[in-house]
Amino acid sequence: MNEFTKAIGSASDDPFLSAETLEKLRSGTDMAQVAAAWLQAFAKQTSGIQQGLVVMAGTGKAKFEPVAMWPDGASPAPELMRAVDGCLKGQRMLVETGKNDNAAIAVPLLIGGQLRGVLAVLSDNSADTDLRRVVAQLQWASGWIEAVVRRQRISGSDNLVTVIELLATSLHHTRFSEAATAVATELAGALNCELVAIGMMRGGHIRMRALSNSATFGKRATLVRLIEATLDEAVDQQAVIAHPPLEGSPARVRRAHTALADHEGGTGLCTVPLTEQGKTIGAMLLQRKSTDGFDAGGVQLAEQAAVLIGPVLDIKRREDRWLSAKIWDSITNFFKALFGARHALLKLGVIALIAFVAFCFYATGNYRVTATTVVQGKIQRVVTAPIAGYLVQSEARAGDLVQKGAVMARLEDRDIRLERLKWLGDRTKQQQEYSQALAQRERTQARILSSQIEQSDAQISLLDQQLERMTIRAPFTGLVVSGDLSQALGAPLERGDVLFQVAPLDEYRVTLRVDERDIRDLTVGASGPLVLSALPDTLYRVAVQRITPISSPLNGANMFDVEASIEDGPIKALRPGMEGVAKIEVDERRLVEIWTRRLVLWVRMTFWSWRA
Repeated sequence: MNEFTKAIGSASDDPFLSAETLEKLRSGTDMAQVAAAWLQAFAKQTSGIQQGLVVMAGTGKAKFEPVAMWPDGASPAPELMRAVDGCLKGQRMLVETGKNDNAAIAVPLLIGGQLRGVLAVLSDNSADTDLRRVVAQLQWASGWIEAVVRRQRISGSDNLVTVIELLATSLHHTRFSEAATAVATELAGALNCELVAIGMMRGGHIRMRALSNSATFGKRATLVRLIEATLDEAVDQQAVIAHPPLEGSPARVRRAHTALADHEGGTGLCTVPLTEQGKTIGAMLLQRKSTDGFDAGGVQLAEQAAVLIGPVLDIKRREDRWLSAKIWDSITNFFKALFGARHALLKLGVIALIAFVAFCFYATGNYRVTATTVVQGKIQRVVTAPIAGYLVQSEARAGDLVQKGAVMARLEDRDIRLERLKWLGDRTKQQQEYSQALAQRERTQARILSSQIEQSDAQISLLDQQLERMTIRAPFTGLVVSGDLSQALGAPLERGDVLFQVAPLDEYRVTLRVDERDIRDLTVGASGPLVLSALPDTLYRVAVQRITPISSPLNGANMFDVEASIEDGPIKALRPGMEGVAKIEVDERRLVEIWTRRLVLWVRMTFWSWRA
């Protein structure tokens, strides 16, 4: 306690301060009278004071207006006014020196972060005056004016403003301890309390978490224990308890309140529970030095503040915990709701989830490997150009059905026919010469001509075969898979050029493109259904015949070709090149294993790649 406070407390014996002045300082609510008494007391207790001025927020057009001047009726010195003006603009303490060894000191009056006024004095700046002592005294003494302002707000119709400011104070801080301490300090000033304590529910009892004007309270173990017992007493009775009790208030157990009041030397107490959605989350204790306790207005303001700041502090308390505590709290709340009396939708949802998990764990299904497929002919005959020549006719193209022996294309055969006529003429001439040699009995010449005739017959036979091959015919009844020469008539062809590919219509094989993650599950002989895009309503049955060890990329995946044969289904409806999806049946497995198989493989591979 500073010297100014001691002087006020013991001024009853001082003739300079009358009883009326003391009463104004202690319990006055009229700002003009209190400010005048404050200036008078400060000037008496502080040496070197020449003038004093109190400026407060006004209610008229002026934002700030003077409410008291000391000496009464004096004109403020220029340096005093400059100090006041600078303090109002900067909202900080200001010292302004004058020409006559004077110093004007102005201190802002900040309540709830808002500037409510300025306290200024003009002091002698001579060597006999300790200016730093005057500044310290002025800052300490400003608490009396601040208390009067807070009393005005409570005694008038500013309860709502006070509560809103308390709420704003609690929201301003992020951490729970900071917010609770700030609220307790603000509430102590608003209700003119010596002490305000805030406790939160933990393990069925209240644990004190914040004390006004104090960041720590570990060394005050006895006081903390008494305060927690007092908070528990109010929470157990679910009621606001004032000590001494208000007139007409119901009878309450006040044993802990009485013990705390006796420990503090006969003080007034008020305990208000903090609730959230009908659940008690903590309590708030207010203590005054006056033995008269709290009036109905103070209790009402405390209740209003508790209604608003209680939920806010509880949210900050829950958010300010360790992550493990939050997780445990969430689990606890979940099971309380699950086994409680309400939350029917939650119970139904959990039952459905349990049933689904049990179904996935115990239910089994047929595990099948899915693969894209292409239908191909079991064999494919390539039709090539028999000799070099020119194309003169094309009778078939890709997609046509051809019968065995049907003409597909013709090549130019004029040169071969001319060559055949030449050999026919030579043979006729040789035949005549052979007959003449026989008639003349020239055996040697007859033998030579006979050999030449055989040679001509061989050449004619070869040319006949070449003429036959100039007409390209279908090797068997089937479908032309590739080849369209209708736009290449007259084009030169070399021997061996591929002209057509023909596939039979009664024998097919299916090529399955299987992902490398599934290839190990397939075995030769495994079978499954096949559905083609062109025949979605027809189901075919295929069986694996051969698994090739060669892979190729497809759409970003590594795929293996697996050959399968069609075991069942209408073969006549098939055409080479049809695509679809086949599902090869592997074995019986649990559904959860089937559904999560790809995910498990991905996790294993990812873990392996990350592991050192």
